Amino acid sequence: NWFRKRRFQPGIMSELTRSIKLPIDSHNNNNKLQTNNKNKYSSCAVVGNSGILLNRDYGSEIDSHEFVIRLNNARVDHFETKVGKKTSISFMNSNILHLCARRGGCFCHPYGDRVPIVMYICQALHFMDYTVCNASHKAPLLVTDPRFDVLCARIVKYYSLKRFVEESGKGLEKWGEAHDGSLFHYSSGMQAVMLALGICDRVSIFGFGKSTSAKHHYHTNQKAEHQLHDYEAEYAFYRDLVDGKRPIPFLEDRFKVPPVVMYQ
Repeated sequence: NWFRKRRFQPGIMSELTRSIKLPIDSHNNNNKLQTNNKNKYSSCAVVGNSGILLNRDYGSEIDSHEFVIRLNNARVDHFETKVGKKTSISFMNSNILHLCARRGGCFCHPYGDRVPIVMYICQALHFMDYTVCNASHKAPLLVTDPRFDVLCARIVKYYSLKRFVEESGKGLEKWGEAHDGSLFHYSSGMQAVMLALGICDRVSIFGFGKSTSAKHHYHTNQKAEHQLHDYEAEYAFYRDLVDGKRPIPFLEDRFKVPPVVMYQ
């Protein structure tokens, strides 16, 4: 069924409150769920993992949001003043869960075992890890709809192709050689931002960007970027979200992108 649903369907953005927010609210016993399950979160912070977070103290600002999304189990201990400590969901790719599945009890809860996990599937084989770990999780372990994954892939590839042609002057057929071809993929951060657009009335983005003096991740010593992502193309996408004047490609006209603020 997962493979059969991997088709382009932009209307999936309007289904995210039902497929993601509804089970999370049910887990949290949210009273608003009883009156209108279509209500979105009033404000959401998507916290990236860029080393630029170490340049500012955004912890309190991040924690002031109703809903906080963190990525790929990035550490918060000892970084609270920079990145906050509140976590509403842990968003990750299935490679992270694959590593967790090797631990006792499928332990994958740096934010506590009551925090829901939302993940996208990188390899179909990882459904085995999902099946094993889901049974032991106290909080929801949710898999993104493959139609949502396809939509994210289209948007990122559009921005990457556009940037490649404009900056290199080469034809589209040369894009694959510069971007690992079939291995090219959106980052977890990009998909987490897309998720927030669907379930939040207002979105704040923290820790997305880079500088020559900053580490790739604030919580590791990694300097190099993953070549299968085109981060500059994703940054262009975020700038369009913040600007709010250009339509985002592949989204339905009836879907209204909420106000987005990007903290540098």
